[in-house]
Amino acid sequence: MGNENIVSIAAIIALILGAFVAIPTGAQLIGVCYGMGGNNLPRPRDVVNLYKSKNLKAMRLFEPNLDVFQALKGSNIQLMLGVPNTDLKLLASSSSAANHWVRKYVKAYSSGVSFKYIAVGNKAIPGNQARYVLPAMRNIYSALSSAGLQNQIKVSTAVATGREILKQYSPPSSGRFSSAAATHLRAIIRFLVNNGAPLFINVYPYRSYVGDPNHIGPNYPFFNSSRTVIQDGQYSYQNLFDAIVDAVYIASEKLGEPNLTVVVSESGWPSAGGFGATKEHARIYNQNLINHVGQGTPRRLWKSLETYIFEMFNENQKLHGAEQNFGMFYPNMQPVYPINFN
Repeated sequence: MGNENIVSIAAIIALILGAFVAIPTGAQLIGVCYGMGGNNLPRPRDVVNLYKSKNLKAMRLFEPNLDVFQALKGSNIQLMLGVPNTDLKLLASSSSAANHWVRKYVKAYSSGVSFKYIAVGNKAIPGNQARYVLPAMRNIYSALSSAGLQNQIKVSTAVATGREILKQYSPPSSGRFSSAAATHLRAIIRFLVNNGAPLFINVYPYRSYVGDPNHIGPNYPFFNSSRTVIQDGQYSYQNLFDAIVDAVYIASEKLGEPNLTVVVSESGWPSAGGFGATKEHARIYNQNLINHVGQGTPRRLWKSLETYIFEMFNENQKLHGAEQNFGMFYPNMQPVYPINFN
C-alpha cells in the first residue's frame, strides 16, 4: 500500500473518530420547568430531591422563591430564574430597583445556588410591556456586574414562537419575526449576541398541531416521521420542533444577527384536558424530545440544544383544560407516565 493511501485512510479514520467525539449525548442539556401554580404541590426540598433522583441538572423557576433557593443550596442544579412581567416596568426605570432585586434574590444565595440565567420577562413581547424588556435586561446585567456575577450568569428574555412572534416558520427559510416583535427583538438580539447570551424561546409543536391537525399530521409533531416532511433547500425536516427552531435562527439573520444562539426555555405536551392531549402523546413527545435535542437542528447540526421541558407537575390553579396537565408528575410526585431523562 502506497504512502498516499495510508495517509488517506488515516485522515478518514481521524475524521470518523473526531465526529464521534464531537457528538454530544444530550444528557446534560435537559432541564425541567418548576411551576408553582397549584395549592397541592410538594415542598420545595422534596421537589429538589425529585430532580436529583431523576438526574436532572437544570431547573427553570418563573419567579423568585426563597424556599426553593434554600432547597437548591448545594444541589448543583443549574437555575434559570425568571423576572415576573409585573416587575419589568420598575426594573426598567430604576437601576437601584434592579440592584436591590439582584442583591435580594441572587447575590444573597449565589454561594450555594448555581444561578445560570436570568430570564427577564416571559412572553412579554409583543405587548404593552414589551418596551420595558430591554431596559430591564440592561439594568439587571449592570446589577450583576456590580455584584461581580456578570461572567457567571447570562441575562436574556423568553419569547413565544407563535404567530404573534414568528410570522412564518414553514419552510424555515421563510422564517421572519412579526413587525410588532421585530421592533423590540432587533435591539434585544444585538444585546444578547454582544454579551454571549442566548435568546430563550418557548417551542410548542402542540399548539401548531391543535391549530391545524389535518395539515400537520400525526407524526411530524412527535419526532416519529420516517421521511422528510419539509425539504428546504439542502435542509431536510422530519419534525416540527426543528423547523420552528431553525425558523427563529433565520428570522434573526434577517434582522442582521446571524450569530444568535437559542435555549429552548419551554417545550412540552399535555396529557389531558384538550384535543390531542393524552398520556401517550405526552410521553412520546417528551421522551423523543429528550432523545433528540443533543443532535441539534438541520441548520445547527450536532450543536446541542439546551432544552427545558414544561413542566414538572400538573398545576390545579392554572386555566382549566390542557394548561393544568402539562406536568410529567402528579403533585404526589408519582409519574403521570414513564419517562427516562437519561
